[in-house]
Order: sequence, then C-alpha cells, then structure tokens
Amino acid sequence: MRETKAETVARESLLLEPENVKTDKPVESFRDYTIDDTDPIRERVRRTYYAMHTNMTVDFVKAKMEKWLKFNHFKATMKEALYLMNQLVDESDPDLDLPNIVHAFQTAERIREDHPDEEWFQFVGLIHDVGKVMALYDEPQWCVVGETFPVGCKRDKHIVYGDDSFKDNPDTYNPKYNSLYGMYEPNCGIEKLIMSWGHDEYLYHVMKHNKAKIPEEGLAMIRYHSFFPWYGYNDYSHFMTKEDEKLKETVLRLTKYDLYSKSAKVPDIDALWPYYEGLIEKFCPGVLEW
Repeated sequence: MRETKAETVARESLLLEPENVKTDKPVESFRDYTIDDTDPIRERVRRTYYAMHTNMTVDFVKAKMEKWLKFNHFKATMKEALYLMNQLVDESDPDLDLPNIVHAFQTAERIREDHPDEEWFQFVGLIHDVGKVMALYDEPQWCVVGETFPVGCKRDKHIVYGDDSFKDNPDTYNPKYNSLYGMYEPNCGIEKLIMSWGHDEYLYHVMKHNKAKIPEEGLAMIRYHSFFPWYGYNDYSHFMTKEDEKLKETVLRLTKYDLYSKSAKVPDIDALWPYYEGLIEKFCPGVLEW
C-alpha cells in the first residue's frame, strides 16, 4: 500500500537537537510588529498580514469553510499531523523562526510544568496549532496562520498593522460589513461571530468532527487562541455576553503559554514523544479525517 504524505514525513523527519526550553525573554519583547524592510523576518511577517487583510472577506471565509469542513482532504493520526509541523515555519510569527513542532512541545511542556495534573490542558497545548497543516495542502500561509479577527463588521483598533493593511479589502467599503455591528447584533456573543479563516477555526472543527475527548474549555482555547485583539485588548467587547467573560478567561489560560514560551532553545522531542503519545491515545486516538 502506498504510504500517505503524513506517513512519509513521519518516517523522514529529522528532529532538531534538544536543549533546555526555558526562556528569559521579557514579555514585552514578544509580538513586535515594527515594520523594517531591511529585516527579512519582519518583512515576511508584514507581507503575510497584508495579504491576509487584503483577501479575508466574508465570502472568502465562507468559501474556505465550505472547502475544508468536508474533512475529505487526507487522513492521519494526530502524531503524523504533528510531524507535518516539522515542515512548517510560521510566516506570521515575529518571535520564532523554527519549525512549528518546536513551538508545540515548548507550549505543552510549559503547561505540564505548571499544571502536571491537567493532562487535557497539556494535550491542547501540544496540538493547538496543528490546523496549520492546511498550508501543506496547497493553502497560502496568509489564510492559515496569524492572529484572527471577526469578518463582517468594523475592525477594532488593535489588529496587527491596522487599517492601512485593509485598504484593498472590498469589505472595507461594503456598508453591510463596515459599521460597528455590521452583520451581527449587539451582545450577540463571541461564538456567533464569523472569524477570519485560519488554523484555529479549522482545528476546532476537526476535533469536533473526530469526537476528540477534550472538554469544552479546551475546544474554546483551540478556537480563539489567535484572537488577540479580543483577549489582549478587550476589543469587540460590544459583542460579548456575560458568559463571554468566562470564555475569555479560559482562552487566556492557554495564551499565557502559547505566546510566551517561544524560544530558540529546543526541547528533547524524541525523549518526550512517549509521554505525549499517551495523551494522544487518551484524548484523540486513531486515524483522523482532516
């Protein structure tokens, strides 16, 4: 039987040499989106976001949902999907220029250190970015990675690169979508918003479709962990219900580790696999439909 793409990568992947994953980098030095066209990483990040903000319309998001939520693109175990992350460096990330599998283990290990008894939380930390696998199946990174925001309404002020990056987006000039509430109602609830398409929303639905044994709070972490303008600055609060305050607190539990565990120091992935294989078997076993 011919092996799948995921199986090939799993077989051929060369893991990076392990190091201590601790970082002393101050929090304020993360998420620096200063424009500098002489810095190739900063320029890569800027181009990724400008492409995202130009193309991410209501119609575009609905088309991607129609395409990807059929779950008919490939089949792979969660471990195989994680190995695929060895092939992806996130073009929107100003803080880490290493394969995404490194970030997965950094996040999970920091959670395990602080929450040794919350296995589901460690598992969510490990897999939270695996939806980026879309970029290895012919999607450009600008519609896979990066921070998210609601489409179909006026954009709040803390989106990366601001209004200038949306100047060529047709929804910017559409009266149905450019008012404060746009296509939504006041206090309709965060879960009623249609988010920009990306790895968060995709993985959330993959987990639901494959009946992963993750609590609702873990699914919420996956779905909204890139919605930084909301949980970081309280933007879009005019859509919130009272229940959304608890939702925000839930998401913030993950983002503490997601955003601020990034480091050039690489964990010993080989040594850690047996532990995390146990979590995969417990929370999301078998071959999944993606």
